[in-house]
Amino acid sequence: MGTPSIAHRVLLDECRNHRHTPFTSAYHRCLGSQRGLPYSAVRGKKSVNRQALDELKQQIPLMGYLQAHDWSPARPLSRGRWMGLCPLHEDHKPSFVVDTNKDLFYCYGCGRGGDVIRFAELYHQVQFWEALALLLQWRGVEHSLLHEAARFYHIQLHRHGEAFAYLYQRGVRSSATIELMRIGYAPGGCLRGWLMQLGHSLPALRQAGLVTGVGYDAYVRRIVFPLEGNLYGRSLSAAAPSHRFLPGAKGGLYAWAQVRQYPEVILVEGLFDCAVLWEAGFYNVTCSLGTHLNARQFRQLCDAPRTVYLAFDSDGNGSGQQAAHGLERSLRERGITARLVSLPEGHDPNSFFVQGGDARQFQSLLELAQ
Repeated sequence: MGTPSIAHRVLLDECRNHRHTPFTSAYHRCLGSQRGLPYSAVRGKKSVNRQALDELKQQIPLMGYLQAHDWSPARPLSRGRWMGLCPLHEDHKPSFVVDTNKDLFYCYGCGRGGDVIRFAELYHQVQFWEALALLLQWRGVEHSLLHEAARFYHIQLHRHGEAFAYLYQRGVRSSATIELMRIGYAPGGCLRGWLMQLGHSLPALRQAGLVTGVGYDAYVRRIVFPLEGNLYGRSLSAAAPSHRFLPGAKGGLYAWAQVRQYPEVILVEGLFDCAVLWEAGFYNVTCSLGTHLNARQFRQLCDAPRTVYLAFDSDGNGSGQQAAHGLERSLRERGITARLVSLPEGHDPNSFFVQGGDARQFQSLLELAQ
């Protein structure tokens, strides 16, 4: 196929089987208009740009907001939908459906539904503008907390040799990569005190998911990567679950604001895959945090003409490559060129480099991608 331009390693500029009716009619009365008009309320006395509202709703996914207010799903349905007890009325049988792909809810019991703004109106029993203010305040507190937590974990990384040893074992050996990705370490037992000294309340820490219900740090002995509106923690202990996120959505593609400028992009599953490729000089790499992309991540890949190299894990059970094939077909339907990168059996990009692979060999895999 010839040598693609991706061969020149680049640097970043800066380091239907369900009912659809409820979700088509459940928007707030001012949502869903196809006209390019402001989002107006209070008889037109105030207005806000629809783009600003869309950005706010992207920053506060409905599921994350529900979970932060103690709602939990009773069972999954299909296609990213979940059902549980309705938090808006006295519900004894699950009737509240959340569609995580559309960021909408509908209750078959009380007949109410909409987006996260409509939920805040109903849940807090306030008018639209008051609900908007509450969401903005909640977003600000949450983002401040996550920023401070990430900063604390980054400081801790430099104080714990076991964290550096783990990173070295996983092929992350450059201080530049650590700083660029703002990697940190959660030793456990001290984040709560730090954040409360900064003036954050214990209920706020619990609501953000940084502290458990009984007051302990949620992340213990974990390498921590800050994300867009979340934190990913990779356990150093085999006794604990390997992966952990805070409640809420995982966000968009990793570092997409920088990576999207390139006409050829490498998509990997995990953050350690991303880290070793960055260390090898492939900076046009992004991460989906798993094989299943959410709706926003898929839209991001399709936001401009580009070639996407799918470097998913070559699992023994074939799940990574199966997911890559499915994604390749979906991208092709949207006019995006996608190529499947075949790693040696049993390897992901991280293990490929950790066990002796180098940039030249990985480039050869890209050139052979079908």
